[in-house]
Formats: sequence, C-alpha cells, structure tokens
Amino acid sequence: MRHLLILGGGTAGTMMANKLAPVLDEQEWQMTIVDISEKHYYQPGFLFVPFGTYSLRDTVKPRRQYLPAGVKVVISGIDHIEPGRKEVVLSDLSTLKYDYLIIATGADIHPEQTEGLLDEEWGKSKFDFYTPRGTERLGQFLKGWQGGKLVVSITEMPIKCPVAPLEFLFLADAYFTKRGMRDKVDLHLVTPLSGAFTKPKASQVLGDFLERKKITVTPDFGLARVDSKEKKLVAWDDTEVGYDLLVSVPTNMGDACIERSGLGNELNFVPTDKETLLADGLENVFVIGDATNLPSSKAGSVTHFQSEILFENFLEHIEGRPMTARFDGHANCFIESGFGKGLLIDFNYLTEPLPGEFPLPGVGPFSLLKESSINHYGKLMFRWTYWNLLLRGIELPIGSAMSMAGKRA
Repeated sequence: MRHLLILGGGTAGTMMANKLAPVLDEQEWQMTIVDISEKHYYQPGFLFVPFGTYSLRDTVKPRRQYLPAGVKVVISGIDHIEPGRKEVVLSDLSTLKYDYLIIATGADIHPEQTEGLLDEEWGKSKFDFYTPRGTERLGQFLKGWQGGKLVVSITEMPIKCPVAPLEFLFLADAYFTKRGMRDKVDLHLVTPLSGAFTKPKASQVLGDFLERKKITVTPDFGLARVDSKEKKLVAWDDTEVGYDLLVSVPTNMGDACIERSGLGNELNFVPTDKETLLADGLENVFVIGDATNLPSSKAGSVTHFQSEILFENFLEHIEGRPMTARFDGHANCFIESGFGKGLLIDFNYLTEPLPGEFPLPGVGPFSLLKESSINHYGKLMFRWTYWNLLLRGIELPIGSAMSMAGKRA
C-alpha cells in the first residue's frame, strides 16, 4: 500500500484531500492529513468581523466535516520533516511514513519579529485582523473607540491576501461614516511598497480610491520598530509615523516545522517549482498554497487554481509520466471598497490586473478594476462557495489558467 501524507488541513490540504480521495484506489492508497486543530476557519471572513458584518462563529466549522470519510485525520503539531527517510516527526516525536508528501502548512503572522510590536499594548492599542482572537478583540475595541489616528501598517511582504489591508481601510471609512464620526478618524496606510498594491495598474486604481476616501498613504516605509510609549512607527531610515490605534499586518512566515526541517527560505516558505508545484530538490514532495515561496499572491483563489494543477501533476507523477500541467500564477480577488460596493482583479505571473468584464466578455456580470455592487455581492457569496464547493474540491466554472477574455489591455 502506498501512503500519501498531507501536512495541513486548511484550504489547500482539504481541497487536495477531496480531489484525490475519489480517484485513488482505497485498496492501494492510504491518505493521512495532519493538522494541529479540529477547527477550520474561513480566513477571508476575519476582515468583516471588526465591522460587525460577521461574528467570529460565522467563520468557523468542524474540520472533519469537510474531509473525506476514508482519510485518516491526525490532530497534532509537526516537529519536522525528514525527506531522506520519507517520514514526518510529530510533536510527540511519533512518526508518520509517506511515499508522497503534500506540504500545505500555510502561513501565519509573527508580531514578535518586529521590535516593540508584541508587548503589553498588543490587544490594547495595537491589533491584528489576521487571527481569530485578533479580529475579535479589534471588533470589541472599535465599538467604543472615540476616534483619532488609525494606522494600518504592513510590516513586510509577502502577506496573506495582499489587498486585505486596503479593504480594511475602505471598510473602516464606511464604518466610521455610518457611525457619524468619520471626521474624527484619520485613516492612514503605511506600506513597504511604492504604492497601494504590488501591480502598477491596480496600484494606480486603488491609490485613487484611497485618495478619494481621504486615506493617507506613506509608501516605501521599512518598519524597524514600534515605540508603544510614544505611539509611533519608526523606519530603518528613522522616518516616523504616529498613531492612536495601530492595526498591524505583521511579518508573515511559514510554519516553524519547515525551519526545523531545514527546507525553507528565511521566512520558512518552501522553495517550489512555480509551474509544477514540485518542491525544489525533494523527491515525491509537492507544495501548495501559502506554504510555497512562489511569486504569486497568498490567497484562497490562488490555492484553488494551484489545486487543479497539482491534481493533474500528482496523478501523472505517481504513474511515472511527465507532469504536463503548468501553474501560471493565476489570482482572482474581490476587493471590498465599502458602502456595499467592491472591485475585482484577475491576473497572473505575466499579466497585471486589467479593466474589462469577468468571466464573460461584454456580459460580466462582474466588472474588472471597476467598482460595482455585484462585485460586493460576489465577495459575500464567496463564503457559501468556499464551504460548499471550493473546500469539497468541486469543479468551478473558472479555469486554473488565466483567460484574456473580457480584458482590455
């Protein structure tokens, strides 16, 4: 019997388990998935919790509910991977053997990586919205906040969902406007990027939105430390930005087990072939989702498109055939812009976001790089799609390869 071991039961690991379980003969294969928690979180929902659109309980469901019946589930931390021996050592130092390994260990925030960020003010005047506890505490704080300078600070790239900090500011603009206190709140984005986003065309459009909403942007800011006593951010060049309320996007890193295994880069992301998703220099090991070091967005849509590629390549690889599927970096992302509207961007490694219609030329119904109500509803509808279709590995009517149909260069 051959053993497939999947490390991580989040979006990527769950999708791969559901895609592969129906096609791998149960008499020949044993599939095991390892995760540290019984809870599965819908992470895009964290963005909405501080503003009362969702509660935290709207973002979580039992992990096993979304995994195939024949898959063995191991709830445990991972100590390290030993590729030479084709085994994984768990936190209790027990081991799991594998013939094929899929690393889907994701990414998480690490505020301790920045001097002064994680201290006694964390959860009081400094918050995150990338974790269940962080986003819930921020929501409680905002209910009683009387105003001041709210700074959203991106520590360094890459981060999970690169547009999320912008969406937070757009939603904050609408939230404080509806509360009748927008004039008491100074919204500010501090970013290491030279603009609002990583792609020039989208950066220009999103930058215009920030300007129209009177949200100040401080670009090219390399955060060195946070001074909680003086309530200010200090850059490596000694530039300073003060705050009353700091909403931080801390350094994002891969799982610590990757570092202990000696497999990752300086941020614990696994070097991965950007087209085949095979781990560099490792036999029978694939990497998917936020765990990779690929120059693509760390987002759910990217993981979905990668899963289609990995599914094809895995089946070819186990039969000893050349892998023919190629991931092109495809990303597709709804961007909340506030007041019941949103934008949509669709791009890949080589093509930046362009205006147009999606998915049908001249029809849409979604507009690209243009604000609309239907884009907002698309974002909200995605939660249902996530739980009922995406996680279950069901085919969606959007190809893994980016299409130029409907786009205007």
